[in-house]
Amino acid sequence: MTTARLATWNINSVRTRLELVDQFIREAAPDILCLQETKVQDHMFPVKFFAERGYEHAALAGQKAYHGVATFSRIPFENRGRIDWCGKGDARHVEVVLPGGVALHNFYVPAGGDEPDAAINDKFAHKLDFLDEMTRWSEDLPKDGKHILVGDLNIAPLEQDVWDHKKLLKVVSHTPIEVERMKDLQVAHDWQDVMRQFVPEEEKLYSWWSYRARDWQAANKGRRLDHIWVSPALKDTPRSMQVMEDARGWERPSDHAPVLVDFEF
Repeated sequence: MTTARLATWNINSVRTRLELVDQFIREAAPDILCLQETKVQDHMFPVKFFAERGYEHAALAGQKAYHGVATFSRIPFENRGRIDWCGKGDARHVEVVLPGGVALHNFYVPAGGDEPDAAINDKFAHKLDFLDEMTRWSEDLPKDGKHILVGDLNIAPLEQDVWDHKKLLKVVSHTPIEVERMKDLQVAHDWQDVMRQFVPEEEKLYSWWSYRARDWQAANKGRRLDHIWVSPALKDTPRSMQVMEDARGWERPSDHAPVLVDFEF
């Protein structure tokens, strides 16, 4: 039996926010830390910073100035590398295998731009293509396999995953076509939504608050863009879940808050 605290966090430039990462590690003490939007090439990644804090195992997928994911762990793992989704060369995925054969997939799904119309917005078309490719990949995963999928998926699928369902129906991240694509993805491998195992669907649940709000906490116009899913074989392994909202209020924060889940597998 392995007990592990896993965290996923869109850090929005890891080198800019190393002090926040340090604070988060001290306060939350995750065993495994999955970062997205790291915005740094692999050879320039501050790996030593993480190793000094006990995260000796690293899997990086980075590129200059954009995108990027990284998985750090105090628990040994096998680095399976990345998939080049949609053949664009973007650093948006890395896979590692934890003890017991648990495959952990760290994703950063394209945001999709501002206009939710694939015919006129290439970024939105890319997002839909990316989700379709993820769905086909999910269908091919062994049905009895042990998989965890985490990251910034850039979709808030449920009505209570956004501050106002009706007002956001035409806003990228909550449009019907994106929500439908995410449902297809979930069904493709019967992915289990871990966060909603702990917070009922009828309750509000956010992980992202825009920089545009002068007082993000008072306005509380959030969205749940960050997710942790497990395959059916692991559905009974999560023990607790927390969105660490306090981190959104730290100095020079990311617009995302970390999500933590304690596992026993």
